[in-house]
Amino acid sequence: MTILITGAAGFIGHGLAERLLARGDSVLGIDNMNDYYDPALKQARINDLSERFGDRFSFSRIDFAEHQALDASLGQVDIRGIAHLGAQAGVRYSIENPRAYAQSNLVGHLNMLEVARDRRLPMVYASSSSVYGGNDTLPFRVSDRVDHPISLYAATKRADELMSETYAHLYRIPLTGLRFFTVYGPWGRPDMAVWMFTRDILEGRPIPVFNRGEMKRDFTYIDDIISGVVAAIDSQPLDDGKLKPGGSKAPHRLYNIGNNRSEQLMDLIAVIETACGKKAELAFHPMQPGDVYETHADIDDIARDLGYAPTTPISVGIPRFVAWYRQYRDL
Repeated sequence: MTILITGAAGFIGHGLAERLLARGDSVLGIDNMNDYYDPALKQARINDLSERFGDRFSFSRIDFAEHQALDASLGQVDIRGIAHLGAQAGVRYSIENPRAYAQSNLVGHLNMLEVARDRRLPMVYASSSSVYGGNDTLPFRVSDRVDHPISLYAATKRADELMSETYAHLYRIPLTGLRFFTVYGPWGRPDMAVWMFTRDILEGRPIPVFNRGEMKRDFTYIDDIISGVVAAIDSQPLDDGKLKPGGSKAPHRLYNIGNNRSEQLMDLIAVIETACGKKAELAFHPMQPGDVYETHADIDDIARDLGYAPTTPISVGIPRFVAWYRQYRDL
């Protein structure tokens, strides 16, 4: 049987497909390959999986927000589970292009819930630490209130959680939402700080540092993230009427998935400088709309239920990323 991964050409989707294929699963990946960032990187990820794993990896270029194309692409494939990782990503871009988020993150999520309902399949889906908005109680706990998002991206992710709760209640589908905290590592995203800082330092350009560097993030290495996602796929919530993380008594649970450690932005820059062997030229800017000062994941729930235990500090993960980046860019 096969696991369906949406957003398979994306950063986390590629990493999950790689891990599942390596252990012997088959994967059907779908992605619309949009140009939010360089489609060549997305294609390189798909090529990597196809070349290494052959016909156990299949791929369809479709938009899961188009339900007819989605249904046609799945056909009679014997799917045993869904990892819905595809979405329109990015906090700041949601201010520039809000309709893209409504289509992908709302309509698209509903379409995937319908696939899960129709086929009676468990689904793990990507939420985000952005749902915590301007919460100033740290670390962020799944039990915290999340009804004051400060970006449309965050609002769509919270809406996905609420739609999922409804489907779990009405149709008793096992659903798990994962609130990802800042993910980085090889095959990462060009719109995120680790990639942009590395690129600009190596090219001798100033790096943009917002709020004069007075920001903290729970940077989480891709391998740790993937271990958590796989654990969620392998252990679905029970329909036992018991209270679950996130407050549901239906078969629906929510987890933070982060490194359980908040790092100063200036400390991150220092580690990247060391890995690159060059000092950064800093260009300070004000705080950006929709951004938050600090994120920090409380991971007690996912550690207790799924054995999730991140092991990679930025002192280890950043040099791995920089080495990969140099190889990818032939530097």
